Amino acid sequence: MMRNLLPLALLGITALPLAGCAPAVVGGVGVGALMAEDRRTPSVYVMDQEIELTAAHRLRQAQLTEVHASFISFNRRVLITGEAPTEAMKARVEEIARGVPNVRETINELAIAAPSSLASRSTDTYITSKVKARLLEDTRVNALHIKVVTERGIVYLMGLAKRAEADIAAEIAARTSGVLKVVKVFEYQD
Repeated sequence: MMRNLLPLALLGITALPLAGCAPAVVGGVGVGALMAEDRRTPSVYVMDQEIELTAAHRLRQAQLTEVHASFISFNRRVLITGEAPTEAMKARVEEIARGVPNVRETINELAIAAPSSLASRSTDTYITSKVKARLLEDTRVNALHIKVVTERGIVYLMGLAKRAEADIAAEIAARTSGVLKVVKVFEYQD
C-alpha cells in the first residue's frame, strides 16, 4: 500500500510550487482548453510560459540564494513577487527578468525582507485557491481571463480585462478571508 501512495505523495509535493501555474498542473489537454478561452494569442500564451521558465532558470544560475522570487508573465508583462534582502538585490532580480527575450514590461513587487517561510507560502497558495474559486462562482467575470497570484497575503490580479471586470475581480478578491491587500496588474481593453 505504501508503495502505491508514494508516487501520489511525490506528485502532490511537486505540484505545490506550481500552484500559481495552473497550466503546468492541469496538463496538456487542460492547456488546450485554457488557451481556447484565453484573450492572448496562442503564441503569446506559449511565450509567457517560456518567459516564466527562463527567468526562474536565470535566477537559479545567478545563485542569489537569499532571494525568493516568482516570475509571472501575462501578455509578456512580468510580475515579480517574493522577497529580496536589499534594494540592490531587488534591482538585480528585475534586471534578470528584463533580460529574458520577449519581455516587454516588468512590475517589480519584491519586498525587502527575508525569504518567506514554507508555511507562509502554503497560506498564500490556499488564499489563491479561495480567490480563484470565488471568481469561478461569480457569473459577472470569466475566471479564465484572470491570473491570481498571492504573496504575503497580497493578491495580485493580472489579465486582459475591461475596467468593470477588473473592478469586480478586485472586489471579490478583497472580500476573501486572509487577503490583506489587492493589487491590480491588469492590461485594460477599454
